[in-house]
Parts: sequence; C-alpha cells; structure tokens
Amino acid sequence: MATMTLTVNGEPRELKAGTDLAQLLQQMQLNADCVAVECNHLILERETFATTTLNDGDSLEVVQFVGGG
Repeated sequence: MATMTLTVNGEPRELKAGTDLAQLLQQMQLNADCVAVECNHLILERETFATTTLNDGDSLEVVQFVGGG
C-alpha cells in the first residue's frame, strides 16, 4: 500500500495515497460541517471536501468550530 505524508496542524501525518479530505476528516473523527480547512494556504469550500484528493507534502490547517454561551 502506497502512503503519503502530510502536515496537519503542524504535525506530520501518514495516510494511504489517494485519500481525500472527507476521508481524512472522518479518520480524525471530525464533522465536516463543523470545520474550516486550509490546504496549502487556500481555504477550501465544504462542498469540495469529498473531491479534494490530498497529495504527498500537502500542508493542512483544520479548525473546528466550538459553540458556547
């Protein structure tokens, strides 16, 4: 199985080659409706998560929204 290494929130993360952003968020146990994602300095639209294939060397920042009162 081929793998790739990304940087997610400043930490290296190894994934199966061909993983898309929606799959990564699922692996991280994050709800795609409650996060914002920047990939290589570009903010991604939520509608593109399932069609955004990640590549070796990509740098991601994932921010989770937290409600409070």
